[in-house]
Amino acid sequence: MLAAARKQRRLGHIMNAQLFPAFAAIVTTLLIAAPQAQHPPAGFVSLFNGKDLAGWKIPAGDNGHWRVVDGVIDYDAESEAQGEKSLFSERSFRDFTLRLDWRIKSTPYVNPGVPIVRFDGTHKKDAAGKEIRISVPDSDSGIYLRGSSKAQVNIWCWPIGSGEVYGYRMDAALPAAVRAGVTPKRNADRDIGAWNTFEITLRGDRLTIVLNGEEVISSAQLPGIPATGPIALQHHGSKKDGMWTAPPALVQFRNISIKELAQ
Repeated sequence: MLAAARKQRRLGHIMNAQLFPAFAAIVTTLLIAAPQAQHPPAGFVSLFNGKDLAGWKIPAGDNGHWRVVDGVIDYDAESEAQGEKSLFSERSFRDFTLRLDWRIKSTPYVNPGVPIVRFDGTHKKDAAGKEIRISVPDSDSGIYLRGSSKAQVNIWCWPIGSGEVYGYRMDAALPAAVRAGVTPKRNADRDIGAWNTFEITLRGDRLTIVLNGEEVISSAQLPGIPATGPIALQHHGSKKDGMWTAPPALVQFRNISIKELAQ
């Protein structure tokens, strides 16, 4: 009986040694997959709880295309809403610093008409004076400031980099200094699929953007921007016969928080 008991204990030790690593791996996987609590930096208030879209206006008729997956806001660029398809915050804001993480999931669409944007906001031309266009695998989204689609901070794959304010840069009626100011000073984007971090500060009509620790927009002027309004995560893209006809907003967002600034 003593020998049998010793044999049973040895078998128990062997089984524990074999099963524990597998059990630990399962637990680790579950912890990684579980939604992570959204902990805003000191002085900031979270705009996304990591669980659902409370605090956001889901477009009427969206049918589940804006959703929360594994603790992040996930969008497939196929909202079925008949009107506005972007996701707006319920609250409006005046002056603020907004922090959020974003990533482009994939780039199934190749954009054949991407210009080479100079750092002054103009487009490079060839010897005949025609704008040079290149093909780029491209997905596209952005952040509306104070509810304005013109004051949209771009998220995309263009060589100039994310953080550009397209609606202002392309407004030929604006002074050259304004258009240059909303053009990124450098491309600070990480590779497709990787997480990026925006810190966007808007005070009055002056905008500063830090992307992944690098200041890409410095006190740019946004003439005519509304005095107050919501934050929005932008829809972009469309399909025809099952194929993308424009860069889709295949994006995810997390850790969205805001600090309102004193007047």
